[in-house]
Amino acid sequence: MAHRDALAALGRVEEFTLANGLKVRLARSAGVPTVSTYTFFRVGSRNERPGITGISHLFEHMMFNGAKRYGPGEFDRALEAAGGSSNAYTTNDLTVYYEDFVSDALERVFDLESDRMRSLAIGEKMLASERQVVIEERRVRVDNEIAGLLDEELSALVWKAHPYRWPVIGWQKDIENIKSSDCRDYFRTYYAPNNASLYVVGDFDPKAARALIRKYYGTIPRGPPAPAVLDAEPEQRGERRAQVRHPAQAPSLMIAYRAPPAKDAETLVLDVLQYVLSVGHSSRLMRELVYGKELAVSVSVDWSWRIDPGQLVVYLELKPSSKPAEVEAALYRELERVAAEGITEGELQKAKNNLRAHLLRELATHSGRANAFGTYEALLGSWREGLALPARYEAITREQVKAAAARTFSGDRRSVATLIPETAP
Repeated sequence: MAHRDALAALGRVEEFTLANGLKVRLARSAGVPTVSTYTFFRVGSRNERPGITGISHLFEHMMFNGAKRYGPGEFDRALEAAGGSSNAYTTNDLTVYYEDFVSDALERVFDLESDRMRSLAIGEKMLASERQVVIEERRVRVDNEIAGLLDEELSALVWKAHPYRWPVIGWQKDIENIKSSDCRDYFRTYYAPNNASLYVVGDFDPKAARALIRKYYGTIPRGPPAPAVLDAEPEQRGERRAQVRHPAQAPSLMIAYRAPPAKDAETLVLDVLQYVLSVGHSSRLMRELVYGKELAVSVSVDWSWRIDPGQLVVYLELKPSSKPAEVEAALYRELERVAAEGITEGELQKAKNNLRAHLLRELATHSGRANAFGTYEALLGSWREGLALPARYEAITREQVKAAAARTFSGDRRSVATLIPETAP
């Protein structure tokens, strides 16, 4: 009951939309005099096309390199001088910029953020500089990282037509050839206020914040409507496989199953299934494959919400002596057992407890709450959906988990990428 009252208190959010389309959510939390702001742009690799893959992530870097009022490098200097910090991230569906700072820096943050939303400087010199940064990031995180290589190969297996098939960081040749004209067109469409939502959480005066937001953001012009993304992905009619050869000490496996979009009723059931399978030392796959049969040194299940149908991914790092085919067979036996026999009441309750704890920990901080509200609104349709999650998780039954496992873990809906170690030249 106590946590329900606490969640209800978090639901005191003031909502309004500026004439230019910018959605604003203000959540005052008196106490510690700090504030977090999150600006969600409804753009990610899902909105790209061949030739400009990676441009959303490239913008994540370029947005810190100067606009009309604050030149190159001045964004971070001005924010840090006011006692704040900033960062950003890009996903398949979203690009998000955020700041954490003391309350009296609120106007400075609005000034900084609105400046780059209004008039980001996009020039050849800046583009060339950030292009090299991203290429180096790709070299480290994909070309020389086993998990990155497998993830890239797996996505190209899972999706034939949907933009989810290419990596968020983009293909190398596309990154090298993105032009400043591409960036200007992309900025006008996807970084306009009518494609953005601003979340402000912390100790501030809502009336003053409203006035400041209108002052700094209100005159930024709307952009053209963002083109709709067509989900033309065909039905998968059989298992798909790929091998990646790369210098390594041991083999690895990354296995994906088709899964529903975030708004689907089964999404939360798969959250529970993910926790049962791989979260914690006593989880099913850890207990059986890592500690029991000692076939793998690690196993994880990644089930991430997406706007369009996504994937549930199992990643296993094997022992040098393990044979991938044997580990695969052992994994499938465990997944089939869940699909055929279900899970125990103890496993179900443990997963619910951990999901509720994760949610409450996220909502406990200003930054976590702003990020959570923005994510829920972007993927579920409303930030209020997040406050209902504990009750929705609690209502999930063992029968629902069993049925979801049976639907998900079909061999015809499976794609497998195997890392085959090779000797470095």
